[in-house]
Amino acid sequence: MASIALPAANEETIEQPGRVSLFFRYLRRNKSLAIGLFILLLLVIFTILGLLLIDPKAAYPLAVPTKKPPSLQYPLGTDFFGRNLLAAMAVGMWQTAVIGVLAGGIGTLIGVVLGFISAYFGGWIDSTIRSICQILTPIPVLLIQVVVAGSLDKRDVTIITMALIVVMLAWMGPTLVIRAQVLTMKERQFVSVAKLSGVSDLGIIFKEILPNLLPFIAAAFVGQVFAAVFASFYLAVLGLGPLREPLLGNIIWSAQTQGAFFNGWWWWPIEPAVAMILILGSLALVIMGLDELANPRVRRSE
Repeated sequence: MASIALPAANEETIEQPGRVSLFFRYLRRNKSLAIGLFILLLLVIFTILGLLLIDPKAAYPLAVPTKKPPSLQYPLGTDFFGRNLLAAMAVGMWQTAVIGVLAGGIGTLIGVVLGFISAYFGGWIDSTIRSICQILTPIPVLLIQVVVAGSLDKRDVTIITMALIVVMLAWMGPTLVIRAQVLTMKERQFVSVAKLSGVSDLGIIFKEILPNLLPFIAAAFVGQVFAAVFASFYLAVLGLGPLREPLLGNIIWSAQTQGAFFNGWWWWPIEPAVAMILILGSLALVIMGLDELANPRVRRSE
């Protein structure tokens, strides 16, 4: 009996997309995250090119002719104090980024540590940390920051000082968020299995729970950066920042004190205001995108 020839099996393997391809595919779905990252990338490029191509000393008073409107020589114009506003914007955005990342990083780190300790170990430690957060949360952060910044000698206020003022009460939000997530996570089955396997508490925290909370921590960090940038902006606009530094808020404050709009120097306050809107808007979009990434209930399908 003749044997029946079976069709050859399809030996072609399906090629799995790489991480870069998956990342861009996700950005295509998550419009908020994609637009926010794109604007942030443009701001970073502007800042880096500005710091590399323009003398940073031109961002400080008496460096260039005063009150020049935007031109080929001074693309963003100059101000009343003789600062090249293009250089001032580049340096000011860099300083704003330093304040935001430093304050946001410290606030998030403190919040993550306290949140893990409070939720994982429980007992009187949890009660103490939770009570402190609940007592301090209703306090108006803006008022405390204004009082502290206003009590300092302006000669002693630096970029680092601004970051520390901003971060004073910034850790409470991340603490409560991380605590709630850890309370849920530590009841999961894989944590119970790790405990039965003899894994130490630190091993469970760093190997089992922490990797699953990275999206929440990233979202908390970006949220803290947003809050820190906003706080440094309004403190500087009130004249409570390091006045000699070209922070975006300081540029607006000096324009207000010199009556820029009244005297027709419209470019002086508008440019830092637009830059701050772009910074805060991009960070807000990134926060929205990371919230979708961290929350499976609102995550869009492919």
